[in-house]
Amino acid sequence: MLYLCPVDQNHMKLNFFKFHGTGNDFIMVDNRTMRLSKNDTNLISRLCHRRFGIGADGLILLEQADNDVDDFKMVYYNADGNQSSMCGNGGRCLVAFAQYLNIIDNSANFTAIDGRHSALIENGLVSLQMKNVDAANINEANVFLDTGSPHHIIFTEGVGDIDVKTEGSRIRYSEAYKRNGGTNVNYVEAAGEDTFLVRTYERGVEDETYSCGTGVTAVALAAYATGKAASKKIYLKTPGGDLEVSFEENNNHFSNIWLTGPAEFVFKGEIIC
Repeated sequence: MLYLCPVDQNHMKLNFFKFHGTGNDFIMVDNRTMRLSKNDTNLISRLCHRRFGIGADGLILLEQADNDVDDFKMVYYNADGNQSSMCGNGGRCLVAFAQYLNIIDNSANFTAIDGRHSALIENGLVSLQMKNVDAANINEANVFLDTGSPHHIIFTEGVGDIDVKTEGSRIRYSEAYKRNGGTNVNYVEAAGEDTFLVRTYERGVEDETYSCGTGVTAVALAAYATGKAASKKIYLKTPGGDLEVSFEENNNHFSNIWLTGPAEFVFKGEIIC
């Protein structure tokens, strides 16, 4: 058992679960009884801290659905403790967590901050349907897309040599994005037919992460929109593993977008907070 602070009547014991999707790791909490306060930014950031807490790129609450159609609701927090925009790998991990809790079998419907999502579990992989996207801001130097979270995409060479934290931070806090709360930044290199290497700087984590689901989704759509990929099924290689994005397209409007990859249980535990 791990203790964040002295145990007394003012502290509670929290059961948590750790999952990761291609190295993008999350603390999962079954909050259907609303036991964990959603307004305690300091607590959530401490839980995500890799030295003084459990350690994670983010924390996700599984809560009761607000309607009769969904199986559950997703509430996502970045590692800084602030509620954030959509997280693709987090959504896939939450579906795996819901199956672990026997809430679902092999399919799910849930609502996140960017709307409703469907998901499927097959052959050990979790596929998540993402929101539709209009690819409006496109040029050869870089692309901006919102796939549930904002993403600045740079196609380049030698992505393995880029200082992603330094360079990504510079763009994340640039004047172009400051007024809208900043952006995530993706560095992309072609690695074969319809295959790309991707490294991502994530806002809220304020560092490079091993993988980013909304990021690779944005990269796949951007690669197709700029003619760098010919297929509507794109393969993405991240530092944490491989993902796949498939979609339909009509006049740079993308629909039926699916993000597919592994979502794995790591461990569970209790923490006093």
